[in-house]
Amino acid sequence: MSRSKSFAGAGVLALTAVVLAGCSAEPSVTRGPTAASTAMPSPSASSPSEAASASPSPSPSASSAPAEDLGPLVPSGSPTVVASGLPAPWSIATLGDGSLFVSERDTGAVVEIVEGRAVPVTTVPGVSALGEGGLLGITTTEGASGTWLYAMFTGADDNRVVRMPLSGAPGARSAGAVTEVLTGLPKASNHNGGRIKFGPDGMLYVTAGDASDGANAQTLDSLGGKILRVTAEGQVPGDNPFPGSPVWSLGHRNPQGIAWASDGTMWAAEFGQNTWDEINRITPGANYGWPLSEGVTGSAGLVDPVQQWATDDASPSGIAVVGDTVFMAGLGGERLWSIRFDGSAQEHYTGQFGRIRDVVRGPGASLYLLTNNTDGRGEPRAGDDVLYRVELVPAG
Repeated sequence: MSRSKSFAGAGVLALTAVVLAGCSAEPSVTRGPTAASTAMPSPSASSPSEAASASPSPSPSASSAPAEDLGPLVPSGSPTVVASGLPAPWSIATLGDGSLFVSERDTGAVVEIVEGRAVPVTTVPGVSALGEGGLLGITTTEGASGTWLYAMFTGADDNRVVRMPLSGAPGARSAGAVTEVLTGLPKASNHNGGRIKFGPDGMLYVTAGDASDGANAQTLDSLGGKILRVTAEGQVPGDNPFPGSPVWSLGHRNPQGIAWASDGTMWAAEFGQNTWDEINRITPGANYGWPLSEGVTGSAGLVDPVQQWATDDASPSGIAVVGDTVFMAGLGGERLWSIRFDGSAQEHYTGQFGRIRDVVRGPGASLYLLTNNTDGRGEPRAGDDVLYRVELVPAG
């Protein structure tokens, strides 16, 4: 069932400040000015009597589970090709047995990568690929209720999250009937967010862009411009910061990367507009400023990023945490960033592979990287797009 009506009016916090709609999520499109900074009221305390209690959830996939403390890490040498010839891929998901899945934005297909081949698993029904929209993030869970594949996609009227039971052996998997988890997220030709992952608490986290309307990010009357948190079935947990609302944090423009450190700290990467892309530590109920601020401003009531980059150097999408390092994929920046928890950052593979859309943890201390040069904004190279794997070693 659609969640949009039951969530839209929960805990409305509207600002009277003038806000501007954002432009494209990536630097190839002109970006407009940023509005003046204004503080957001603090969230009310959550109450289990006012919001649905969290139901038991399956365990997250290996790619979204927190990494053990391995210290600061960097990539070692050149990545190796796992699979190539992937059309407009967007997201990587894994299972505990090492199985790898990739979503294709424009076709709506989810494929399993088996010995270098893309083996079809399912085509998600209802996908409407337009601009930056289409089949976006995927993730998995495994537990007593079985193995589930989750997908976020742009439909005819909204962005939504669905789930499907996953069955079969590696290389011969199929997905069952689709069940809605979260619907009614605003859509546009850009700023759709799209990343979904299960956190270490077993809850499902969803990044929702502002759908090119900055006002969405500063009101709980919209699910746009937020990071959302729901149970595996789409209910609002009783300990969410805004009673009855799936909103976990607000003031986001177009967040496309979320991951957790071993101590449970949540990290998120976000496309800026004119000046600064960001990496943020996420605190429940906090306001990250958009469109009232961009980058580090020191504005009262708004949370500054841990680090910021010029938009030509990043345009960040997926992130992964391994050891004491956040790894961040760069689209427009065409590079991989390694970021220590103090915010110090180092770039890798600049310009070598083109646009990098997603990064997830691989077996042991390794990473999977997914390029995104065939989506209409990159310059495809021979074999694009490509899923790579690279080993990680202690930094310095």
